[in-house]
Amino acid sequence: MDLILLRRKVIEHQANLFREGYLDDQFTQLQKLQDESSPDFVFEVVTMYFDDSENLLGNMTRALEQPIVDFKQVDAYVHQYKGSSASVGAARVKNVCANFRNLCEAQNREGCLKSLHRLKQEYSVLKTNLQYLFKLQQDIRTAGGSIPMMD
Repeated sequence: MDLILLRRKVIEHQANLFREGYLDDQFTQLQKLQDESSPDFVFEVVTMYFDDSENLLGNMTRALEQPIVDFKQVDAYVHQYKGSSASVGAARVKNVCANFRNLCEAQNREGCLKSLHRLKQEYSVLKTNLQYLFKLQQDIRTAGGSIPMMD
């Protein structure tokens, strides 16, 4: 695939993620921190976010499976996840976390389980899309091109 087409795909894919609300301006701010001295900065930060996400989602799942749910602990996990999602610009995941926290406060187990399910769905879609974006960017670098920046 030629560089012009790859660059166009990156721009279109990323624009779709913003338009659909998966990403917000914080993601753009992360990209602005990436330069020649740290060409994989966003990839590395988001990869750490993916690892954190897997751990926190697992912790939430285990906590909600307990016979007696410690809603304060679940809320602490959700709060942490909301913060890490906000820091990478994962807008839809962050928004689900905000609703999830309200359900923890109300000690609504059924609502929490539904929120957890939605959180896993939103995260899965985001992760798949970001991995595709990073693959396109890597293809551009391999072909000797530079990654286009969003306006």
